[in-house]
Amino acid sequence: MRIAWISYGFEELCVQNVNALAEEHEVLLVMPHPQPGETQYAISDRVQHFGFDEPRLRQPLRQLSCVAAIRRQIDAFKPDVVHFQQGHMWFNTALRSLKRYPLVATIHDPRHHAGDMSSRKTPQWVMDYGFRKADHVIVHGEALAAQVQQLFGFASDRVHVVAHVAMGQVEGATDVAEEPHNVLFFGRIWDYKGLEYLIAAEPMIAAEVPDAKIVIAGRGDDFSRYQKLIGDSPRFEIHNRWISDQQRAEFFQRAAIVVLPYTEATQSGVVPVAQMYAKPVVATRVGALAECVLDRQTGLLVPPRDPQALAAAIIQLLKDPAQRRALGDAGFDRLQAEASPAVVARQTVAVYEQAIVDRQRGSKPSPAQASAAQPTQTLGSPSHVNQ
Repeated sequence: MRIAWISYGFEELCVQNVNALAEEHEVLLVMPHPQPGETQYAISDRVQHFGFDEPRLRQPLRQLSCVAAIRRQIDAFKPDVVHFQQGHMWFNTALRSLKRYPLVATIHDPRHHAGDMSSRKTPQWVMDYGFRKADHVIVHGEALAAQVQQLFGFASDRVHVVAHVAMGQVEGATDVAEEPHNVLFFGRIWDYKGLEYLIAAEPMIAAEVPDAKIVIAGRGDDFSRYQKLIGDSPRFEIHNRWISDQQRAEFFQRAAIVVLPYTEATQSGVVPVAQMYAKPVVATRVGALAECVLDRQTGLLVPPRDPQALAAAIIQLLKDPAQRRALGDAGFDRLQAEASPAVVARQTVAVYEQAIVDRQRGSKPSPAQASAAQPTQTLGSPSHVNQ
């Protein structure tokens, strides 16, 4: 099978996936060159890679020229299927011309993140247009599958749940010892991440575990409001900046627990990284988090916006090293069994095969027609978690 994989982001996820797909298929990866200082992920020699310098959103002529170059690469490759990740404001304009190929879209976020000013630069209707052009859709959770069906009118047999691929391994990373009372909050610091609830839980945690330390690692648009809540507390260690993969490996190795106090979510790229390092996860019951963090099996789940429940779960694990290890080990085992690159590649190819067969039979989905027949409804405001 010849697979064209297009993405303007999600670099680590994309490389993990295409490298696995290329073991048995011919793959074209279309993805921007990394920015200076960003991680260069090792793309397999089996993968044909077309890298490009991504113009600024408000450079329409350069953007259209870039999209035309991408389209030429796809046409020259002659794919059996085209798979795009989430879409892009300008790339979506080319989807009509790419309908000659079966189109598969991975929808990471059906709706913009709360507080994500970067995503909001692209109008929601532009993203919706791209989603509706897909013949088949991949999501990373049953909750998202239901939401996508309701939002865009896709038939259930055209929406597929595929695991978020395992990631987080870094070659040459420094080995760092675990700190038994280290609590890690990792990733982009946006409103929906609920950091204020972890900060509010800190006094309750400290009352039971006096040497607990909360490590906050990630960049955000405005950290000042969180800094005001933290004050000069010595129990917080703050790294409000972009984190390299090597540094990420050190943070996760040091952590005893990884905490996701989100107020809303789709799924999370932080969870598979935590599980790669065999760390238990304390997360809120929002979006599809309860599908990737199994309560009392790979972590603990608590209600959102509840500092008391969050503190109680964290205290429970900090005081019970045996339970921490058991939950962390179970998370690692589940990740390898259900989300390894090879497993995810097989699941993804099955979606491609169905999209190709449907196209050959002349069976084309019409989510745009279904959407026009009924008003668009929103089940909530999901969010994707990456750094």
